[in-house]
Amino acid sequence: METTKIDMKLAEMRAFLERGTMQNVNERIKSLKLLYKNIKAMQPEIYAALKADLNKSEAESYMTEVGMTLTEISHMIKHVKSYAKPHRKHTPLNNFPAKSYVIPSPYGVVLVISPWNYPFMLSLEPIVNAVAAGNSVILKPSSSSKNVSAVIDKLIRRTFVPGHVTTLLDGVDACNYLMEQDIDYIFYTGSTRVGKMVMQKAAEHFIPVTLEMGGKSPCIVDETANIKLTAKRIVFGKLLNAGQTCVAPDFVFCHSTIKDELIKEISRQIVIQYGTDPLTNPNFPKMINKKHFDSVKELIPSGDVVFGGKFNEKSLKIEPTLLNATLESPSMQGEIFGPILPIITYENLHEVISTINSNSKPLALYMFSNSKKNQNLILEKCKFGGGCINDTIMHIANPNLAFGGFKQSGIGAYHGKAGFDTFTHYKSIVKKANWLDLPMRYQPSTKLKESLIKKFLK
Repeated sequence: METTKIDMKLAEMRAFLERGTMQNVNERIKSLKLLYKNIKAMQPEIYAALKADLNKSEAESYMTEVGMTLTEISHMIKHVKSYAKPHRKHTPLNNFPAKSYVIPSPYGVVLVISPWNYPFMLSLEPIVNAVAAGNSVILKPSSSSKNVSAVIDKLIRRTFVPGHVTTLLDGVDACNYLMEQDIDYIFYTGSTRVGKMVMQKAAEHFIPVTLEMGGKSPCIVDETANIKLTAKRIVFGKLLNAGQTCVAPDFVFCHSTIKDELIKEISRQIVIQYGTDPLTNPNFPKMINKKHFDSVKELIPSGDVVFGGKFNEKSLKIEPTLLNATLESPSMQGEIFGPILPIITYENLHEVISTINSNSKPLALYMFSNSKKNQNLILEKCKFGGGCINDTIMHIANPNLAFGGFKQSGIGAYHGKAGFDTFTHYKSIVKKANWLDLPMRYQPSTKLKESLIKKFLK
């Protein structure tokens, strides 16, 4: 897209906001209902695009992409009237007589930059939150998941009027140009490396940001865990989208006394869930492209393979693989983002806590334990975005829980009320009455006034 076309699009969005249509919450709900209806109608196209880009099955596509998006829309339709109301606040006596309240106000034109790994959900959910808050949205979807990006563009054109929501299908240069313009908010999901660049660019223009990134999310299994259920849930969380999930368990800290049993059970669960040859399973997802396939594949010979290890370059599939590892192993030097699971043993839980806290703060943490003492120790001492006790992934499926990272894994949060808040500026207002004007704040100062001020302000 030429820069002149981007300028015209921004002008169109500013004009749309000036008309004030989205100040009416009923209009926001109307747009969200139409989006819901059109997603339902376009499901076959959405599934076909996800199959083409990532080889996702229809069941996985609904569970992790379409269904979660529909849930977020339903939540906003139900709650947005409450979220969008002015809220009264307590007024201290020093402001008497007055009323205090906050007014939820949209930022304006929002730029959403979405990734390729969950290209539908991670594009649409921020849009849903931003629209519910009354904003106009420019979506920059990933060029790596081009089939899904094309379907999203079609969906948005079918759903939203000009100036409300639009897509930017051009490359990085167009996105960089857009960030140089008068954008009111940037919502980015992707790698930490690019997140740094987005934040730097936004800082130059004082644009507020939300950054949703990732990192090496640990999974801790202590000696009290239910091994069979633990293995089943680890395999579920790790192998969704073939491990290309920002909140997937990246590696396992396993107590030394149950390591052999856990590896055996995880191996068994891989076979149960994906068959004896996952590479030929038509529902097992592939790596997004050759470059990512190669980077993940290279980790296999660098470790001690205890299960799996095969791959198919033609289909871009990598077999679920378990590695014996240490903290110094190549697989532990960066986020894997694939179906490879390093397993590290530990003896003392305090050593695990020290290791986690001495590295970049992970987006998620998972703890499998029947010991409340151990559970509480991890929750109190470890720093991370969010997570689960005795499960993986499922904390992101609750719209009542804010989802977001911590430091290197992200800034800000969304989903449900947190998503509405992310795309909302709250104006704080004191509305003063005129029937009484207390004189103590005015000059000239007196001992009596000073005494009264000290009584009020303490």
